[in-house]
Amino acid sequence: MIATVINVALILLGSVLGLLFKNRISSRFASGLTFALGLCVLGIGISSMIGTADTLCVIVCMVIGTLLGELINIEKRMDGVGTLLRRKLIRGEGNSRFVEGFVNASVLFCVGAMAINGSMEAGMNGNYDIIISKAVIDGVTSITFAAAMGVGVAFAALPILVYQGGLTLIFSAVGQGMDPAVVTEMSAVGGTIIVGIGINMLGLPKEKLRVGNMLPAIFLPLGYLPLRDWLAGLMG
Repeated sequence: MIATVINVALILLGSVLGLLFKNRISSRFASGLTFALGLCVLGIGISSMIGTADTLCVIVCMVIGTLLGELINIEKRMDGVGTLLRRKLIRGEGNSRFVEGFVNASVLFCVGAMAINGSMEAGMNGNYDIIISKAVIDGVTSITFAAAMGVGVAFAALPILVYQGGLTLIFSAVGQGMDPAVVTEMSAVGGTIIVGIGINMLGLPKEKLRVGNMLPAIFLPLGYLPLRDWLAGLMG
């Protein structure tokens, strides 16, 4: 939970800075920080990815998980939820800038692979790197959001505390009885997805990687490793 508390604190700090300096923030400043943070996210993803003890597991889980995600079209559905929230709440409050800032920031901060991966790493492994990195990104983003949409952005810290903190507690409870080998491979698969996020932040691909559609891959080591061991036992 401590990492989520830091995330909340940085959103609040960023919102305050955005409100104080809203007329002095340049786009060059924001884009420069985004690229710098993208490099950091890329490095964090690579460090988790290379921790695998079974490269084939990562490959198989990524392939099957991405196919499942594309079939369900998770990213489009996640975007749809955000769009629905914006339309319903903002319209219901007479286009209030407060509600606009709150809804837009809440969707951006809560819906994404880093929130899920980070909560998993924090809960299962006590590794806060991903959430801390996300916290810095959210803090920088909240500066520009608050400058444009006002104090409602600061209140997006509450959904983060409930959603991300809750996920961390769930993963912590579930992970206690889990095979360490499975946790290692889940972390490696999650790290591979984080690499995709870093690549998107750097603007490298011509078409943005649909990392949301890769999320099912994180949970596939739960089935892959027992199946691998069972087949190995059959083959002697």
